[in-house]
Amino acid sequence: MAQTALITGASSGLGAEYARQLTARGDSVILVARDQQALDALTAELGAASPAVTVEVLSADLLNDDDLARVTERLTDRERPVDLLINNAGFGLPLAFERNEVEAETRHIRLHNEVPMRLTHAALQVMLERGHGHIANMASVAAFIPRSTYAAVKQWLVGFSRWANARYRKRGVTVTAVCPGYTHTNFHERLGLPPGEEGIPAWMWLDARQVVSESLRDIERGKSLSIPSFKYKVLAGIARIAPAGLAARVGERGR
Repeated sequence: MAQTALITGASSGLGAEYARQLTARGDSVILVARDQQALDALTAELGAASPAVTVEVLSADLLNDDDLARVTERLTDRERPVDLLINNAGFGLPLAFERNEVEAETRHIRLHNEVPMRLTHAALQVMLERGHGHIANMASVAAFIPRSTYAAVKQWLVGFSRWANARYRKRGVTVTAVCPGYTHTNFHERLGLPPGEEGIPAWMWLDARQVVSESLRDIERGKSLSIPSFKYKVLAGIARIAPAGLAARVGERGR
């Protein structure tokens, strides 16, 4: 059955790939991001590929209270319910915490933790009434590796999602933490790293299409944790039992 999905950080990267795969199977999407031009381009692309699907655009800066309120209002619209919420918006910072601006770190925490918490809370109001819904929080395998504040915010998402899934699954609403490894998107470019200069071996990189397709299967199965690709499932398992010092040294690789 066709559903409606709201995707934050939808203008590029994994967010845009979620939009492509969801509309290709007949689902409607609500695209949320700051970049209106990129949203318009993606909307045109999706319309050309899947003309029968509804694409709604919400240009919003989720760190702006008024914009966040508009997205929250859309999630709580009982006349136009959202079946799937994908909390994908985020950004990275250099690992040298002591050299980063503390306000940038604060925005980092807000976008990765406060915003998904607020949007999840809003979505639950309608999903629990209907007895159906899925929520996906974009975490990372970094959640299992000491890696500055990026790992810390992702650890929170994993812990919150696992608890929420156990709490609400019996009422028809599932919550999944999606934990991809290094994935070819423009995420690293926004950190100022041209392709091939991230310091990560080629075999560790994933294709965005694989990450999205595998995670969508896990989301729909109601799993609390989705780690796309077998190799990252293994690496995450090793990271959980590795000595803290070794895990921290691994976490220093790349950016």
